[in-house]
Amino acid sequence: MTLIRQLRLAAIPREQREQANPVPASPEVLAQARGHFADHCASCHANDGSGQTPIGQNLYPKTPDMRLKETQDLSDGELAFMIHNGIRFTGMPAWGIGKLDDDLDSWKLVHFIRHLPNLTSDELEDMKTLNPKTKHELEEEAAFDRFLQGDDSAVSPLSEHHH
Repeated sequence: MTLIRQLRLAAIPREQREQANPVPASPEVLAQARGHFADHCASCHANDGSGQTPIGQNLYPKTPDMRLKETQDLSDGELAFMIHNGIRFTGMPAWGIGKLDDDLDSWKLVHFIRHLPNLTSDELEDMKTLNPKTKHELEEEAAFDRFLQGDDSAVSPLSEHHH
């Protein structure tokens, strides 16, 4: 175990490390957590949990592949604590508000993290529709919607199209 992992574990109170997930696993909980992950976590962690994103790979330390043993072997309490409180000296921010015991979203995400090694192609496709969109993508969608409603001026000339 590396020194960084030892320090991270030492920062998590023992009672938190040993805490069981209070949210029962269900298809509904998994779907909610998948949507939350796609919208809030995937920009760094990637939809598949690999960490292979421009942000995730340019952080120091790099965003880990959450499908691997090093993450999957963490306890539910450790995962929830890290989601809720962040990880000091890394790019992982604290997402929780209030006490961890009251933060059901963090506990639901633990179920999704456990599911990452078994993510299906259909789930990945669904997540793509839930990822945040850039301002440009939103503007393109709005123009397309206006075009579909009969506004021919909503279509921009091809010369303005940039990649």
